[in-house]
Amino acid sequence: MLFDFGQPTDGIIQLAFVVEDLDTSMARFTDSLGVGPWTVFRDFAGEAPRYHDSPTEARAHVALGFGGHLQYELIQPADDLPSVHRDVVLERGYGFHHFGCATTEFDERVRAMRDKGYPPVFTDRVGPGSRVAYFDTRDVLPGMTELMEASPSLNSMFTAMYKAALP
Repeated sequence: MLFDFGQPTDGIIQLAFVVEDLDTSMARFTDSLGVGPWTVFRDFAGEAPRYHDSPTEARAHVALGFGGHLQYELIQPADDLPSVHRDVVLERGYGFHHFGCATTEFDERVRAMRDKGYPPVFTDRVGPGSRVAYFDTRDVLPGMTELMEASPSLNSMFTAMYKAALP
């Protein structure tokens, strides 16, 4: 897990959902599951987004919040451009999108996913020292799999969000 438990380690830390309206969904997750407070990024795209290995300008409104030890990510596509988020909405509607997995061995885990027949469908750099890669694992799981590089900066950011959610 990430969070302030020492060095970042590997593991599932997040469940992500594609939503039609970010503000309405944040209110529902807070009221129903006690998730929050939320950290919100409007028109987010990261530093070098690539969709199916080509640069993309697709944007999303993103909210991150904790309910207990689990981080929830809500994603509302902010435009009509093709993206891993819009793909799921067009194929089956709004709802569960991906499992977020932190990894301290990002390159090795990406290589292992490729070796299993899952090329990245989306990659990006998200802040100093952190990369993400999405893999379409919907043939064996109920959603995609996102690998997040468990860097000190990501650990620090997620730890702050986690501590803000503590009673």
